[in-house]
Amino acid sequence: MASSPSVPQAQQPQAQPLDPATRRSQRRKAAVASTIGTTIEWYDFFLYGTAAALVFPAVFFPGESALAGTLASFSTLFVGFAARPVGAAIFGQMGDRIGRKAALIATLSLMGSATALMGVLPGYDTIGPWAPILLVVLRIVQGIGVGGEWGGSVLMSMEWGSRKRHGFMASLPQLGVPIGLLLSTGAVKIMTATVGTDAFDAWGWRVPFLASVILIAIGFYVRLAVLETPAFARVRQQNTVVKQPVLEVIKTQPRAILASAFIRMAEQAPFYLFITFVLAYGTEELGLTRGSLLNDTLIAAAIGFFTVPFFGYLSDIVGRRRVYAVGVVGTAAFAFPTTVC
Repeated sequence: MASSPSVPQAQQPQAQPLDPATRRSQRRKAAVASTIGTTIEWYDFFLYGTAAALVFPAVFFPGESALAGTLASFSTLFVGFAARPVGAAIFGQMGDRIGRKAALIATLSLMGSATALMGVLPGYDTIGPWAPILLVVLRIVQGIGVGGEWGGSVLMSMEWGSRKRHGFMASLPQLGVPIGLLLSTGAVKIMTATVGTDAFDAWGWRVPFLASVILIAIGFYVRLAVLETPAFARVRQQNTVVKQPVLEVIKTQPRAILASAFIRMAEQAPFYLFITFVLAYGTEELGLTRGSLLNDTLIAAAIGFFTVPFFGYLSDIVGRRRVYAVGVVGTAAFAFPTTVC
């Protein structure tokens, strides 16, 4: 395995042993920082999905029919997913080369700036075709940011944890999913109730996007207090960082990459159907109220707040494969009654 060019000793993080109190403190800080970071990232990501279902067809694709506008809006949602592997490659390599902390601060900046700019982006009636074009560009930036954030946060939390609790520690950043979903859905619900549906569709939807700036400031404050993990410091000190980490893992672990990607499909596909597509389908086709659907989303997110760390803890006891297999089978079984309802 090729190593990187020699780094001056004075610039290398020193893998000095930490006393137990410091290690416990950093472990807590890493868990909190990772969870807050992913919360912000997923707040932004889910907020976009909600807006894509409820608002964006009229704001950015007003010349289309209701169906075509919704399809066009969801196509912009897709580009964010297409950009996530790019972000994972860019910031994964950055994390291996210069540190997890620097990479995670960069992803937070990228994601937050894109979301805030969406909050001030003029609609189609103001700047014409440039509105959806710029929306797509910002969505790509969002996708790149969350692609780097997701794996980096899990890695930082896990590396600070003990080997016996890797599953539990890695599950803590996953709490950002239900918390981010709670916050984004709650923000939409509160704004809708405060200003009314018409005002929300006209301008109120921008407020939750702009409010992400506050969350970003909190994320920066927390993350700056976290040290690099001892595992990364040892790698840098021993000068064993490979020149091209992404190419190296593709070359040496192709089967694991493909297996993980396909397994994740069973989780990701139904999840996003229920937090984005169902909002549009339920309101436009089934005649359900927006408020009731948002309430259902809030309940699901609240349940996930407890189940995510529980199954992470359980994986430390019975193994990752068993826990994930049960989840995949349960998701598959759930698909059948869903299609009937």
